[in-house]
Amino acid sequence: MTDSIFWTTFALIFVAELGDKTQLTAMALALRYPWKRIFVGIALAFVVLNLAAVAVGKVLFLMLPRFWVSLVAALLFLYFGVATLRNACADEDDDAPPPTAASAMRTAFLMIFMAELGDKTQLVTASQAAVHSASRIGMVAVFAASTLALWLVSLLGIFAGKQLVRYIPVCWIHRAAGGMFLLFGGVMLWQLFF
Repeated sequence: MTDSIFWTTFALIFVAELGDKTQLTAMALALRYPWKRIFVGIALAFVVLNLAAVAVGKVLFLMLPRFWVSLVAALLFLYFGVATLRNACADEDDDAPPPTAASAMRTAFLMIFMAELGDKTQLVTASQAAVHSASRIGMVAVFAASTLALWLVSLLGIFAGKQLVRYIPVCWIHRAAGGMFLLFGGVMLWQLFF
């Protein structure tokens, strides 16, 4: 029983996130920061989000209006898009200090947390937890499956981003990442207001 809960939840979340903004965000962040640092931030964000989804479920979405969560997420994407474009070719300067571990983890945590708060995978996790709420083991299986699926999708994005560097100059990849962040932010704002 627990195995079927785990694998069903894992498959639902994994497939839902393939090619989604989370995976693309992980890819873009991996081009700017060391992968281990951003993965820690991403992993922590998903742990917090999935704990909230499992523990609070639908109540979380009643307490935090989706409009404001989406607005903050859109503004964060726009901010990081501008910052990424402004510093797209900064790595070519030897005078620029490398990002600190704390700033890399904080950036990854904030971007993923705000992008995923109330997103489809959090809703799926909450609904799976509600379906299996009669069993504590079932809820743990939902949490574990959802978290592992999101971590795996993020790692795939991170390593795909690292492979791009072999074929495309880093400066151009950073420009594309900045443009991608602006696009995500713009699309989110468009969906909110139009």
